[in-house]
Amino acid sequence: MENEITLKRFIEIRRDLGYTQAEFAKLLGISSTTADIERGRTKLSGKVVVELFKQFKVNPLWLFGESENKHLATSNTSVIPKVVTVDSSDQENMVLVNAKAAAGYPQNIQDTSWYKELPAFDLPLPEFRNATYRGFQVEGDSMLPNLKPGEWVLAKATEHIDQVSANKMYVVVLEDAVLVKKVIRKPNSNNVTLVSLNETYPPYEIKPFQIQEIWEVSSKITFGVDATTETGLLKQLQESMEDLKRQFNKQQAS
Repeated sequence: MENEITLKRFIEIRRDLGYTQAEFAKLLGISSTTADIERGRTKLSGKVVVELFKQFKVNPLWLFGESENKHLATSNTSVIPKVVTVDSSDQENMVLVNAKAAAGYPQNIQDTSWYKELPAFDLPLPEFRNATYRGFQVEGDSMLPNLKPGEWVLAKATEHIDQVSANKMYVVVLEDAVLVKKVIRKPNSNNVTLVSLNETYPPYEIKPFQIQEIWEVSSKITFGVDATTETGLLKQLQESMEDLKRQFNKQQAS
């Protein structure tokens, strides 16, 4: 039988991640469920310990009660781009990921052939030199009023989670989604909080190892820009009133 602390911590990991016993077993390559492990009837195999580390960065020493650090490589988790594309002159270019492509981005993040299907261009502005940039289309209204659905953000690659700032917006590539959020690192916490600007969407916490890439939003491309300003609207209103007066006076005279 496993010692009590190992069983307790194994159960803690599963519950923290939100998996059922059957779901967790499937991820770890265990037949049926993890129930027998959690009851101490089946020994926690080395293969399972390896999978816990590979998939969730669970510290084996913590699992067996020899350390208080639950996860390894949390503060310096690398989130650099998995693939960088270049043009015919070997110059790095900017790949554009629209909303449809974003659905498959996490699963194809290391597939170089997949990137070749996406449009890419070079932006000859000094602000976009000496760094890796990528364009992402905004989907949903969670970042209103700053970002509207259908707009595009141009974002710069971030190397480590520790480099994020609470005052900026980021494209966060998770294992199953691409999100635009603010990223908050709380002191004395291994978790990362993703925050929407639209207050109807509550913030939620994730583990650093769940993040594949982070891109710092530097600018946006918007469409349907309206030149009408507040002053312009007032002028239009005044002109409309004058027109109504003229029509009224004309009717009175007749």
